Amino acid sequence: MNDRPGQKSFTKPEWQLIQSLRTPARVQRYFSSMPYNWERKGGTLRSFREVVKRNEAHCLEAAVGAAVILEQHGYPPLLLDFESWDLLDHVIFVFQHRGLWGSIGRSRDIGLHGRKPLFRSLRDLTWSYFDPYVDLSGRIQGYGLTSLYELENYDWRFSKKNMHKIEDHLRAIPHKKLRSSDRRYQYWHERYKKFKQRYPDKSPVYYGRRTQWML
Repeated sequence: MNDRPGQKSFTKPEWQLIQSLRTPARVQRYFSSMPYNWERKGGTLRSFREVVKRNEAHCLEAAVGAAVILEQHGYPPLLLDFESWDLLDHVIFVFQHRGLWGSIGRSRDIGLHGRKPLFRSLRDLTWSYFDPYVDLSGRIQGYGLTSLYELENYDWRFSKKNMHKIEDHLRAIPHKKLRSSDRRYQYWHERYKKFKQRYPDKSPVYYGRRTQWML
């Protein structure tokens, strides 16, 4: 479904929401304020319509939702997949403004939310996530870009079913290697462990360059 749907394809509340979220910053605030989808009744991958209806989203659901909203404002539906060595990937919506890359993200950890459009390349954008990605098991080792238009006639906007084809597609796309030092990883890994021992229910915000974050 590569043709951008018109107003008639959306319900009245959906269209009003889309019209109120005209910029990436507004879309990020919308998803940041939305309850996180912990998938307590089993794994989900909901479309924009189902996310709005249920008012909760995890990272990939928010990325797809952002793509649907901002498609209506002229942004291509681009997703960036971070490949982690523990196989727990993170997916964000990415966009360009004046030639610089930014992103919209949703996560249990605030450091993995969006970024302002400040990055000259997707590699630079990915590096801004490296430190906050390190938890008890995560470490970014690659990144891959795709457009939801590559799914052709697959209904990623309005489907009532779980959209596992998107997950399969993200796993199959080429990923560029992101090489990092073990010393850097070990520093953030130890710091994360100590933080969680002291504050098990909090998300760390002790990273540098937080002015790049779009919350």
